[in-house]
Formats: sequence, structure tokens, C-alpha cells
Amino acid sequence: KEFLVEISGTTVTITCPSTEESNVVWEITGTKASSGERKHVIENHNSSPTNVSCSSGAKKHEMYLNVRVCANCQELDALAVTGIITADLLITSGVLILVYYFSKDRKGRPSASAGARPRGE
Repeated sequence: KEFLVEISGTTVTITCPSTEESNVVWEITGTKASSGERKHVIENHNSSPTNVSCSSGAKKHEMYLNVRVCANCQELDALAVTGIITADLLITSGVLILVYYFSKDRKGRPSASAGARPRGE
């Protein structure tokens, strides 16, 4: 069984894989907190790696928690990300087509550079 970790802003919610609901003892980097619930909420997490363990009775589950949190993050669903990527690809290909068609006519013309001098004998 695995831990369930949910991240929202700077709040991290951890669910213990133990099936027993009562007497769950949480230990986070040396400090014990007996909340009695399977879920433990860490408010204002500072993104530092921590060791998390939960135990109920004789069973003890341990986990190394290394999550990055931020206060000003926006959560995007898969449809929004797909839309942004598709729009970016369409705009980029449109610009490429425009540059191709506008530069196509200039291939045969000689350039009029200031440094060009006729060669002497």
C-alpha cells in the first residue's frame, strides 16, 4: 500500500495507507503528532524534504516526502494545457508560413550592399 499525497498551494495532505481509522500516530522529522485520523494536513509547508511515518498498532509505514509547493501557483486541468499547446503550435506554424511566403520572392534579387565595389584589372 502507498501513501496518498495531495498538494494545494502550500498545504500538503497525506493519507496513511493503514486501514485502521483510530489511533494513528504521525511522526514528521522527529516530532510526534497523534491525530487519530488517517489524514494529516501540513499547513504552510516550506518545501524542505522531510521523513514522514504513520503507525497504527504494530504496523508502521514510512515515506520520504520531497515536494515543492508555492503560494501563487495556478492549477490547470489537462484540457487547458492541451488548448494552450495547440494554440501555440498553430500560431508558430502560421508565422513560419508567412515568413516563407514573404521571403520566397527575394531569392533571385542581388543584394545592394554598400561595400560592393567592381573588381579592377
